[in-house]
Parts: sequence; C-alpha cells; structure tokens
Amino acid sequence: MIPVLALVAAYLLGSVNFGIIVASGAGVDIRSVGSGNPGTSNVLRTLGKRLAAVVLIGDGLKGAGAAAIGVLAVNPDFGYATLLAAVIGHSFPIWHQFKGGKSVATAIGGFIYLAPAVGLVVGLVWLVVVLVWKTASIASIVAMLLVVPGLALAGRTTEQLLWATVIAVFVIARHAGNISRIASGSERSIQ
Repeated sequence: MIPVLALVAAYLLGSVNFGIIVASGAGVDIRSVGSGNPGTSNVLRTLGKRLAAVVLIGDGLKGAGAAAIGVLAVNPDFGYATLLAAVIGHSFPIWHQFKGGKSVATAIGGFIYLAPAVGLVVGLVWLVVVLVWKTASIASIVAMLLVVPGLALAGRTTEQLLWATVIAVFVIARHAGNISRIASGSERSIQ
C-alpha cells in the first residue's frame, strides 16, 4: 500500500505546474501565448527571466520532492519510480485538464536529488547548450540522452537505470514536435 500511496503523492505533486501558477499570478494564461507550453522556455519568452527562473526552480524542486518521496517511503530504487510519476504528472496534470509541459526541469530536479553529481552535470549541460544554441528543446534532448550513460558510469543499479531510461525516453518523446521543427529549421529560439 505504501508504494501505491507514494506514486499517487508523486503524481499529484508533479501535477502542480509552476508555469501555469506563476504566469497566472502575472495575469497571463501561459497556455494561450507563445508556444502554448506551460514550461520554463515559454515563460522566459513571454514573461522574462525572473519569472522563468521561478518556474525552473519550482518544477525542479517538485521533481526532487517526488524522488524523495520514493526514497523515504520505500527505497532508493523506488525514488526513480516516483520521479517518473511526477514527470507524468507534470506532462498530464490532473489539476490542469491533463495539459502540461514537457517535464525537463522536473526530471533534472529529480535526478539531482537521486544522483547529485550526474544530475548537476546534466543540468549544467542543459544550461550550456541553451546559452550556446539558444534552443531549449535541443538542450533538453541532449540532457536526457546523457542521463542513463551518466548514471551507468556512476554505478547505479539495473533497476535505477531502467527507470531512468523510461523517464528519459518519455521526456524526449514529449519533444516530438520540437524534433520535427529542428529537422525543418523552424524551431523557436529563446532569445
């Protein structure tokens, strides 16, 4: 029963979308402006750096919190399962008609909690790629491609690597439209 409750709690926590909350506080429905995505990148493009930083930190902290739920309630392997639940919650939030973001910050925040060195490197790579290419989707895909190899090098368990693979594949799949736009040269920058 405890694992089920932990998964439900992590999903509900993941469903709290800071992009929607922060933008609403500024009088904006973030889902009706810019790309329509309630994530950090769209908040940055439409509302500026300060509010985007709040969204990034909030979404990252909820990923860390969800991972902590699994670790504390069950064991370190289960922290990856509850992180996946939060990632799904962020993408399909019960509080927002199941229309959410792409879960990058939530995933990276959870990985920072579960494997600090790997998570911080992945987060730093994401930031560097954003600064160099000015395209958050490219940074997000690159970051997710690095997660599993990084965790493997850090000696994580097979179960943790399997959960991390599912998380990374899920987040990359959420970028299918971005991948098409990257291929056609029409992807939005964050300038």
